[in-house]
Amino acid sequence: MPLPRPVEREHLHTRKITCEGYLRKDGLWDLEAHLTDTKTFGFDTRHRGYMQPGAPVHGLHLRVTLDLDFVIHDVIAVSDDTPYPVCKQTAEAMRRLIGLKIGPGWMREVRSRVERRASCTHLMELLGPLATTAYQTMHSALEERASRQPTRSRPRILDTCIALVSDGPEVKQRWPEFFTGPRDDEG
Repeated sequence: MPLPRPVEREHLHTRKITCEGYLRKDGLWDLEAHLTDTKTFGFDTRHRGYMQPGAPVHGLHLRVTLDLDFVIHDVIAVSDDTPYPVCKQTAEAMRRLIGLKIGPGWMREVRSRVERRASCTHLMELLGPLATTAYQTMHSALEERASRQPTRSRPRILDTCIALVSDGPEVKQRWPEFFTGPRDDEG
């Protein structure tokens, strides 16, 4: 169902974020994010001159290479289109994330490694959807690895949304050992 019809309005700005996940031949995983900002109108800028309607104000790329434990092995950032020349310098700062593990508290650790004054707000914003994309990309491999373990640890995804509450029907069917609701025989 689409959004309800809005009041009359003028379209001014579009931000597009694309995230893609890949399994590499060497067993690692590449997660790529691309952000583009455009305006529907032309305008003058101090550093880039006149910007045509639809020209990218931001054109940023981020590739993070992970292993199945979510440890970052490599980070490559490219800033093709930026409003200020200095913005392109932030790509190298993103490499400070190598060795970090994506998991609870990881954005706090990101901020301790890449301080705001040395980073790009928009590259940093890509880390959230990129982490989610990593989980979505690697989910099947994570489940397969967990199924081979003699005892399974509680999946971190439980109780993170309405569909995966530990006392709900999805958990009861997919992960019965972690189901916390009433058992059928308790009925």
